[in-house]
Amino acid sequence: MARAQSISPNGVKTLAPEGAIKTTGTWNVGTRAGDFVFVAGMRGIDPKTNTLVQGDEARIRQAFLNMKLIAESEGASLHDCVRIVVYVTDMFRLRPLVNTVQEELWGKPPYPPRTIVEVHRLNQDDIMEVEGTFYAPVKK
Repeated sequence: MARAQSISPNGVKTLAPEGAIKTTGTWNVGTRAGDFVFVAGMRGIDPKTNTLVQGDEARIRQAFLNMKLIAESEGASLHDCVRIVVYVTDMFRLRPLVNTVQEELWGKPPYPPRTIVEVHRLNQDDIMEVEGTFYAPVKK
């Protein structure tokens, strides 16, 4: 069962699709504002258990799949992604894995614009987080 969704006075829709991770604080997994879907930073959390996936590449893949699920719930695909931001705790070790997972999920280019930033620490001492913006025109 999908969790509660709400719409602001200006039409910003809070997203809570079936199968998404459960939030643990004062944030939501995503919003729709007009023709754009904004996905919060997703980590490699298994939505069935709400625990981190084991293994670096598997965890990175799960983070992207969590983002993909939210985008798809609003009719967007990975190819509708207009921008992603990736946070890693070790650029040297994790950037190649992020590239591998992106190539696997997107297939051949073009890939969306991406910013990748090394940070000192992430929630639960995780290794990576990805957020995305997607173009998904509202069906009239």
